[in-house]
Amino acid sequence: MGGNAYASKPGGEGLALFLELGIELLGPIDPDTGFVINVVEIDRIAEDVAVPIFAEAISGCWRRGKHIDLTRVARMLEAVRAGLSYNIDLGEVDKICVRLNPFRTVTMDTNETGTITFSEKFEFAAMHKLWNDAFSAERNFEVFGKCAHPTGHGHNYVVEVTVSTPAAGPALEIGRFERVVDAELIQIVDHKNLNVDVPAFERAIPTVENIATFAWECLAGKLAPARLRRITVWETDRTYCTYEGPER
Repeated sequence: MGGNAYASKPGGEGLALFLELGIELLGPIDPDTGFVINVVEIDRIAEDVAVPIFAEAISGCWRRGKHIDLTRVARMLEAVRAGLSYNIDLGEVDKICVRLNPFRTVTMDTNETGTITFSEKFEFAAMHKLWNDAFSAERNFEVFGKCAHPTGHGHNYVVEVTVSTPAAGPALEIGRFERVVDAELIQIVDHKNLNVDVPAFERAIPTVENIATFAWECLAGKLAPARLRRITVWETDRTYCTYEGPER
């Protein structure tokens, strides 16, 4: 069979489950090789340790008709972490993450035992104008460039919401999480003129930095049992801002 690391290896036939596993390591650079560890060795250990854990857990749940919630995913990640710990040549395992699809990621940080983080990306379209009434027109165009165009301009924004939740449960209900993000944030900004339609931006210039801060203020304290950890907003593929504020 063929192999494409982005579409399963070996290549799946027809409908196939595809997950992406990431392992981040800490350690000194070997002066003889320039590696912390050879990526070939990382791949071998991941295939020997991690792949069987996920394959057996998922197939076992499906055979019994059990739902695989985030608590079960956390158990799989913990089993992977324990398995990797026996491979001392790996160095220190810092983070293990599994990408459930292109928009959702679950991460276990080995320095935060008992906790996992869940990240999901959302999108919204909005227009804005970057303009400070205290500046002259000349100064506004000097600072904001084309973004100060009088009639504004639009972006297809992407916002990633990351929360932490106890690995042992209660499990984060993703459906409820999405409904809260949609009601408390997306519906407020989607297909809106941010300068005109969103009261917060009557006082603040709707830069990507201020949008990230606004998103935090909209969601902090509303995602229990999870705790909001960070918000990242992409204005374009090249321009984004991450904000971590105080939880309420």
